[in-house]
Amino acid sequence: MSGHASAPLAGAPLFAASIAVRWRDLDAFNHVNNSTYLTYLEEARLQWMQSMGDALESSATPVLAASELNYRRPIAWPAQLQVQLLCERVGNSSITIAHRMVDASDPQTLYCDGRVVMVWIDPATGKPVPLPPSVRQAAQHPAPPTDAAQ
Repeated sequence: MSGHASAPLAGAPLFAASIAVRWRDLDAFNHVNNSTYLTYLEEARLQWMQSMGDALESSATPVLAASELNYRRPIAWPAQLQVQLLCERVGNSSITIAHRMVDASDPQTLYCDGRVVMVWIDPATGKPVPLPPSVRQAAQHPAPPTDAAQ
């Protein structure tokens, strides 16, 4: 598979997080361990939800229901990444978020792409609940990018 992006994600990004690769993220083969990609994606989603204000303050809790990662090329240290999030689907209690992990200085260098499904649940019952209004609003009407998110 090619490490260069063939096409950007369609539509406006929900959020773009800047993440620095840490020395401790490397494995014995001197590149970022595959499991660490999930940590980078989690951090990007958390930054996105924090940017909404009350998304994490409701009585509902987001949980990861599914993840798909396509590893396109290894990430070496040092590196500065940009993790781009895009809404693919908004359901009643879930959202499908596509992602692209690229080199911050060369967005054509694609390290990983894929998607995750997040479901909001009632922590007391474990049952799905409707998405918080701020999450639904942000997913359907992405905010324009800011200097901090680029």
